[in-house]
Amino acid sequence: MSKTRILDGGMSRELIRLGAELRQPEWSALALMETPHIVRQVHADFIHAGADVITTNSYALVPFHIGEERFRSQGPALIALAGKLAREAADAQAGRKVLVAGSLPPIFGSYEPQRFDPARAGEYLNVLVEGLAPHVDVWLGETLSLIAEGDAVRAAVAALGKPFWISFTLEDGDEALSLDEPRLRSGETVAAAAAWAAGSGAQALLFNCSRPEVMRRAVETASALFQRKGVTIDIGVYANAFEAEESDGGANETLHGTRDDLTDDRYSHFACEWVEAGATIVGGCCGIGAKHIHKLAHSLKG
Repeated sequence: MSKTRILDGGMSRELIRLGAELRQPEWSALALMETPHIVRQVHADFIHAGADVITTNSYALVPFHIGEERFRSQGPALIALAGKLAREAADAQAGRKVLVAGSLPPIFGSYEPQRFDPARAGEYLNVLVEGLAPHVDVWLGETLSLIAEGDAVRAAVAALGKPFWISFTLEDGDEALSLDEPRLRSGETVAAAAAWAAGSGAQALLFNCSRPEVMRRAVETASALFQRKGVTIDIGVYANAFEAEESDGGANETLHGTRDDLTDDRYSHFACEWVEAGATIVGGCCGIGAKHIHKLAHSLKG
């Protein structure tokens, strides 16, 4: 377990905890505009909690959140700021190397595979990539609902020469637990996503922003497929803490409630299960804070 890399947790709830104001539609992008020092503090808190990798606060820097006009006029500067704040926090850590992952979100909205437009995705992704490139060590396409979104990220970073990770979000309603095999929110199977990843050049395949309960089967499915194909790709998990009845709606529409039962201790137990199943990268998504990361880092590395 000592080789497991620890990701950070969810940015937005930690911003709120430290006093930042978040409103829709800008959401976590608003903190870059109004309280960037708190963004940097969240990064520092996750590093202090044990994160080996922190993620840029660029998830909401898309027209879906800040609007088309503001994306054109302010987007490049805000994207560069998101990268700079993460880089500063990582470089301030003495004694160990902390990586910065450049967050490349679903351009047309989370949990919205039907909105994906391959003809337009590259244009927006290129703006994100250009602004983040000087600051990041690895690219992270995250909360992607369909394989085509992953391929758009792959194409956008192909010429940069830095490793890229792809993270898909899974169907996680109650019925998902009884499906014959785990699926992305698009309905595509995890096996199909893993087969794509095996030939994509991705360094890691992750699963995020879904309930912890659905993650282990996805890890097992991907691990088995990679073994059959004889490929070496890291597998990762960072689950959310959304209440089950709200997880099927759009992830960006409102402030979702979070589970009272998902304590730092319980989440760390899930993390240990994922590592036992084959995961080598573990962290948290929405609602998983620095306390959770501290606990799982201690459990996995202590």
